Amino acid sequence: MNKSELIKTLSEENNIAIEEATMMVNVFVDSMKDALAEGNRVEIRGFGSFKMKEYEGYTGRNPKTGEVVTVNPKHLPFFRAGKELKEFLNS
Repeated sequence: MNKSELIKTLSEENNIAIEEATMMVNVFVDSMKDALAEGNRVEIRGFGSFKMKEYEGYTGRNPKTGEVVTVNPKHLPFFRAGKELKEFLNS
């Protein structure tokens, strides 16, 4: 499911306009992005949690050319599925 499919489902299941559903989904996603950018953890009970992980820089190799390259440090979001989601998917 992608964002537009989520918007369509939200609109159909709640009998609301596509524009209103779009606004709701955008507010939800933007709020999560803002919280993660501030270094906060986002937890959705029954679904899972998101947090930022920091990765240190390192020296690697380009697999095609064998050239040594420097990989910069980075921050990436990390998702951990909640207990209820795991149980649902494994039942």
